[in-house]
Amino acid sequence: MVLNDRSTDASKNKPRRHQSRKDAAPRRSDKPGLDARIAASRILAAVIDKKTSLDGMLDAEHGNPAFMVLNDADRGLVKAILQSALRHLPRIEAIIGQLLDSPLPDGARSLHHLLVVAAAQMLYLDVPDHSAVDLAVEQANSDPRSRRFAKLVNAILRRIGREKADLLASVEELACMPGWFMQRLATVYGPEQALAIAASQLEPPTIDLTVKADPEGWAARLSGHVLPTGSVRLDRFRGSITTLEGFEDGSWWVQDAAAAIPAKLFGDLTGKRVADLCAAPGGKTAQLVFAGGEVVAVEQSKSRLKRLESNLQRLALSAETRCVNLLDIEDAEGFDAILLDAPCSSTGTTRRHPDVLWTKDAADIAKLAALQAKLVRHAVTLLKPGGRLVFSNCSIDPSEGEQVVDGLLAEVPDLRLVPIDPADWPGLEEAISSRGEFRTTPAMLADRGGLDGFYAAVIAKI
Repeated sequence: MVLNDRSTDASKNKPRRHQSRKDAAPRRSDKPGLDARIAASRILAAVIDKKTSLDGMLDAEHGNPAFMVLNDADRGLVKAILQSALRHLPRIEAIIGQLLDSPLPDGARSLHHLLVVAAAQMLYLDVPDHSAVDLAVEQANSDPRSRRFAKLVNAILRRIGREKADLLASVEELACMPGWFMQRLATVYGPEQALAIAASQLEPPTIDLTVKADPEGWAARLSGHVLPTGSVRLDRFRGSITTLEGFEDGSWWVQDAAAAIPAKLFGDLTGKRVADLCAAPGGKTAQLVFAGGEVVAVEQSKSRLKRLESNLQRLALSAETRCVNLLDIEDAEGFDAILLDAPCSSTGTTRRHPDVLWTKDAADIAKLAALQAKLVRHAVTLLKPGGRLVFSNCSIDPSEGEQVVDGLLAEVPDLRLVPIDPADWPGLEEAISSRGEFRTTPAMLADRGGLDGFYAAVIAKI
């Protein structure tokens, strides 16, 4: 990629980025469906081989070029293929491996991703086998790197079609998570619970709403049910959220049930000065405002802050907003309550983001834990004596939760952990640890659609 400092966009006064051939939009195929499969293979390669986040590549305005040229129907297909491929990747790879006489050559990564994309359609999506096979062979023939393997592609995929039930049965005990992460889960939660967590991420994500009032009433109107968190979970909803009753008038907002827990740990915030650090997209900010707080929402990304402000406007709620890195915040007045939902590895959200475990590793978790320790250490300096801070994130790794809090309490003597009372959370008692911290896992509430994995602790300044 080349940046030409002399060429600028007059309307934005920013350097114009020139696309390389690699970044340019690909040439369109005349064969229906082929472009979607090519896009899925390229994006899968970027996730697996280059550790690139899936969300950015599927962005409707700034996504991967191969994705951007597709129509809406093909974009939907690509998303479905990638979600299935990433959720079931170890099983898909194991099945392909069973059908190969010898491993693919080291340089045949494009062929590997082509086979995974095709197999995901045949094994886990409602795509006719003949269509998946024909398009995969066509894709192999169109790629100079894979052309000589076109007959192999045809043979492997036709066997998958013929032996689908037996092949799926042969891998049903295989956990669909990377080995390194399964080992970490087994160490922390035990082997049985680790398998339950791995199995839970294969379930489709739910849609949860935080409502301003009358959750039972909204559950009835929107064909949902109320969870122990007070959130309304929609049952088998398909369609656009914006068309639902209550969206336009701001009666509710979309927020995973587990993500709604941290803000509720403060209780009534009437008359209290509250900081929501790392605030975007604004669900927790809205909760804090609705609880009566005089909220300052902090976010260092201008675009994310703009989204937060738009969300608050729809909800008819207001907060002071600041576009600043929280490490640079200075506030002489101080805050009665601070919510720090810190950046993390997001390993508790793999139902929604199955790419997470393929784009992160143990080193990433260690780096993020170090960042969290730095952020929370600064956050407590903004807390008034007698004030409370809730530290939370959506990781299920203790190095990003309990260990961060342990380090903070050991370092700062005027802080104490405030135990959360399980009696205050009927139906979620199992999520409260022995020392009073929240620790949800994706395996909890399994009979009601599960939860994201979340950690939260309440810390008081003496």
